[in-house]
Amino acid sequence: QVQLIESGGGLVQAGDSLRLSCAASGRPFIRDAMGWFRQAPGRERDFVAGISGNGDRTQYADSVKGRFTISRDNAKNMMYLEMNSLRVEDTAVYYCAVAKGGVIMLRTTSYNFWGQGTQVTVSS
Repeated sequence: QVQLIESGGGLVQAGDSLRLSCAASGRPFIRDAMGWFRQAPGRERDFVAGISGNGDRTQYADSVKGRFTISRDNAKNMMYLEMNSLRVEDTAVYYCAVAKGGVIMLRTTSYNFWGQGTQVTVSS
């Protein structure tokens, strides 16, 4: 069965960097777009970044453009989120997800597999 496992979260200070990883297993995902979402307490799960199946296209939420970089390694079934210049408002649980097709989608309903999440906490 498909399984996604996130890692790399932690407690950092504002301005620091973190790299999140998502290990996917169960089948190849080269035809599927993937994405990172985040959910802060009391808020909805929001799109952060997405990447096409072969990695040639990416998309970012306005709030993270220029600071976050999404990438994937299909040979290893891995996806990454490099987060720089972290802000207090980036604090959330971060989830990786596999889309229902090859197009990057912004809505959670367009993704059918999810990881368990990894906590990112940014202190001032």
